[in-house]
Amino acid sequence: MILAQAPSPPVEWAGISPLLALFGGAVVVLMGGLFPGRAVRERVVPGLALVTLLIALGCLIWQWDSEQDLLAGALRLDGLTLTLSVLFVVAGIATVGLAWRGFDRMESPEGEFYALVLTSIGGMVVLAAAQNFVALFLGFELLSIPLYVLCAIELRRKGSLESGLKYLVVGSVGSATLVYGLALVYGATGSTDFAAVARALTANAMNDDVLLLAGLALALVGFAFKASVAPFHQWTPDVYEGAPTPVTAFMATATKAAALGVTLRFLDVALFPAADDWAVPVAALALISIVVGNVGALGQSSLKRLLAYSSVAQAGYMLGGVVVGTSLGVQAIVFYLAVYLVMNLAAFAVVVARERETPLGDSMDALAGLGGSRPLLAWPMTISMLALAGFPLTAGFIGKFKLIEATVQGGWIFVGVAIVIGSMISLAYYLKVISVMWMRDAPAVEPAPAVKITPAGAPPPGGRPALAGGSPELDAEGRIDSGRRDPELVVLAVVFGAATLAAGIVPQPLLEWAAKAGEAFPGLF
Repeated sequence: MILAQAPSPPVEWAGISPLLALFGGAVVVLMGGLFPGRAVRERVVPGLALVTLLIALGCLIWQWDSEQDLLAGALRLDGLTLTLSVLFVVAGIATVGLAWRGFDRMESPEGEFYALVLTSIGGMVVLAAAQNFVALFLGFELLSIPLYVLCAIELRRKGSLESGLKYLVVGSVGSATLVYGLALVYGATGSTDFAAVARALTANAMNDDVLLLAGLALALVGFAFKASVAPFHQWTPDVYEGAPTPVTAFMATATKAAALGVTLRFLDVALFPAADDWAVPVAALALISIVVGNVGALGQSSLKRLLAYSSVAQAGYMLGGVVVGTSLGVQAIVFYLAVYLVMNLAAFAVVVARERETPLGDSMDALAGLGGSRPLLAWPMTISMLALAGFPLTAGFIGKFKLIEATVQGGWIFVGVAIVIGSMISLAYYLKVISVMWMRDAPAVEPAPAVKITPAGAPPPGGRPALAGGSPELDAEGRIDSGRRDPELVVLAVVFGAATLAAGIVPQPLLEWAAKAGEAFPGLF
C-alpha cells in the first residue's frame, strides 16, 4: 500500500525574515568569534552583531503593514509582534554598545556572548508572536536559556556565577509552573491554539471549571516569574546585581517587554472570555508589585538593586493596562514599555561607565560628584530618574498618564490611584540618586593597583595557570582598570536621555506607533 504524503505547510519566508536574520546572524557571529586576533574580538564580532540587528530591524520595517499567520498558525505577525520586536532589537543594539570592550577576553568570549544575545532576542520575537501553547513555551525557553548563561558568563566572579545559578533554578521553576498551567488549560479546553481556546470558553461557559482555573493560576505565576511581578520577584535583585551590567540592562528592558507582551496576548486572546476570572487576581498582583517594588527600593545603596526593585514596581504599573482589557490599555502598555526601555538604558549606560571609571562598582557612591566632574553622564541619569518617577516633560509622565487614563476608563480606578501613590513613594529613592550626583562630593578612593605581567607559565593573582587554559598576557589584557573612559557609553547615555525628554515633550509619534499594537486585538474596544 502506498501512503499519500501529507502536504507540508507553506512557509511565509517574508514574515519570518526577522527570525531568520537573528538566528542566522547568531551562527555567523559565533563562527566569527573563533578567528584569532584582538581586532576580530573588539571590532569584527561586535560589528557582525550590530549588522545582524540592523538587518532584523530592516526586515521588521519591511513587514510593518503585514498581518498574517505564520508557520501553520503557530505564530502571528501583527501590530503587537512588530512593535515589541522593534523594542527587542533596540535593546539588543544598546546591549552591544554597553558590552563593547567591557568583558574579560578569557572569561567572556565575544562570539559566544553576542550569539547568545541574538538567540535570546529571537526567542523574544517567537514569544511575542506565539498564538499556540507549544510556540509560546518554545519562545519562553529560547529567551531564557541564553540568559542563564549570560548571567554567569564572568566565570571568575562569584557574583556572576551565583546570579546565573539563581536565575537557572528560579527560571526553571517558573518554566515548569507555566507549562503545567498550559497543560491544564489544554485539558480543560481540548486545544492549544489561542483562538480555539477562546471559542471553547465561549461555547461551553467554563468560567467555573476547576481545571481551567487551576491552569490559569499556574500560567499567571509562570508569567509573573518572568516579568518580575511580586511576590514572584525574589530572584530579581540578586540576579540583577550579580549579572554583568550590560546583561542586567538587557534583562530589565527586553525580557520584561517580552513577558508582558505574551501575557497580553494570552489573556486578551485565549482567555478573554474568562476575563472575570483573571482580572481581579492580575489587579491584586499589580497592587502588590507597586507596594513591594517601591518600598523595597527605599533602602538600597546598590544602583542595580535599586533599579531591580524599581522594575518590580514598574511591572505593577504596566499590569494595570493588562487588567483593563481594552485597546487603550494595550496602547498604554506598549507605549510605557518603549519609554521604560529608553529610561532604563540611559541609567544603565551611566552605571556601566562608572563601573569602569571607578573601583566603587555599582554603589551609589560611584555617582557622588558626577554633576561637576561628568555632566554628560549626570544629566542623562538625572533625566532617567525623573522620568522613572513620572515628572512632567518626561516620557515617564506621559506613560503613567496613559496607564492611569486606561485604568480609570476601564473601571479600575483603584489601580490608577495605586499608580499615583506608588509614583509618590518612588520620589524618595529616585531623588536620592539625583542628590548624590549634584549635592555630594566624590569620595576619596585609592587608585587601582597596576596589572603586572608575570613570567611565562605563571598565572597572575586570581588567574588560571597555563595548563588550565590561562594566559598571563591575555589575563592582563582582559582586565578592566578603573579610570578608563569609553566614549560610546557617554553617547548611549546622552542618546537615550535625549529620547526620554523628546518622548515627553512630543509624545504623539510614539503614541501613534504604540497604537499599532492595539490593532492586534480587534475584539477589544
